[in-house]
Amino acid sequence: MDSNNNNNKQQKKKKWFLPLVFSLIISTILILLTIFVSSDSTSLLYLYRSHLNTHHQLPNFVESKLTLSPTSSITTLPRIAYLISGSMGDGETLKRTLKALYHPRNQYAVHLDLEAPAHERLDLANFVREEPLFAAVGNVRMVFKANLVTYRGPTMVTNTLHAAAILLRDGGEWDWFINLSASDYPLVTQDDLLHTLSSIPRHLNFIEHTSDIGWKEDQRAKPVIIDPALYSVNKSDVFWVTERRSVPTQYKLFTGSAWMMLSRQFVEYCLWGWDNLPRIVLMYYANFLSSPEGYFHTVICNADEFRNTTVNHDLHFISWDNPPKQHPHYLTANNYEKMVESNAPFARKFGRKEPVLDKIDTELLGRNADGYVPGKWFKQVNPNNSKSYSDIRNITELRPGPGAERLKRLINGLLSSEEFLTRQCS
Repeated sequence: MDSNNNNNKQQKKKKWFLPLVFSLIISTILILLTIFVSSDSTSLLYLYRSHLNTHHQLPNFVESKLTLSPTSSITTLPRIAYLISGSMGDGETLKRTLKALYHPRNQYAVHLDLEAPAHERLDLANFVREEPLFAAVGNVRMVFKANLVTYRGPTMVTNTLHAAAILLRDGGEWDWFINLSASDYPLVTQDDLLHTLSSIPRHLNFIEHTSDIGWKEDQRAKPVIIDPALYSVNKSDVFWVTERRSVPTQYKLFTGSAWMMLSRQFVEYCLWGWDNLPRIVLMYYANFLSSPEGYFHTVICNADEFRNTTVNHDLHFISWDNPPKQHPHYLTANNYEKMVESNAPFARKFGRKEPVLDKIDTELLGRNADGYVPGKWFKQVNPNNSKSYSDIRNITELRPGPGAERLKRLINGLLSSEEFLTRQCS
């Protein structure tokens, strides 16, 4: 009897216990809703909007915060960043070329590659560090972590990018980047060059280029080469592998001169590569014969931001065979008149201690042996001690000469030509 009564009681408890728990849960929810709504009617709306923002706001990428440096005003005097590079035996030549190109307003990176013996590189480093004028102004730097550079391989491109990165990091504000070798030499003074460039837009890139790659498609684009300087400390020529490849379809190939004057904005783009094009193209040209004649050209002509900024000229006088071979002729006194008539600011290729360089110094640059090129910034041609450098004048003052008139004719001719626009990345 007692057991039956207990069972009945438990069944009655079950009948009212579950509804009670359920009603308590519902009541609690309603009370909480009432509290939220009455205390702050915007709280739920705020939470809802926060939820939407969390799911629909654009992600933050580093690339979205990268912007091109603004071009300097055309009313200001431009600055140039130079890379002057050489190899074994070029130490003394680099010193001469550097002095012929020097101006305190510019920035300079000097590179002597790892093929040069240690004592030659140390001698050049000491020259850069101890030369009184360089020490006083502080605008010349040695690339101490030298690269092994193969002329026909991609290591020449990577060396150029390396120096450009150093100049961007340490060189302050500058407008154009010019790459030269120890076998290049100026045909105008830096006062001439800066004066002429002060009147043209700073976004222009002087780079000789064409999409008509012709025989280079079969002999350079399709073969696959390896540059030993990418992994070895001993210099040797590139070598070919048996496989061949097709021409890229994602971008169009361009070719041209390995010597150029690039805007700061384009150099930044090549180094940052925020849309990945410069890196993709660099990986392709890692196995391309004579990649310095195609990498920058292909990048600039496939980038929407820069394809309309090109001037199809490399600012050099170079004497080639017809059709051109791998290397140009060495220049001598027999080429002097043509060099001057070209109106170009630079010429190549000169042999070491070539006598015509003395003629250029005397007649075009006004430079004495072992001295600097005189300009408005400095009144003495060949100072011999550090005290002379206290006479450096305002470096924004220029004294352009006949070289400025020649260069002006070249630049004006290029920019006013009816073919100027049609030759941009064509």
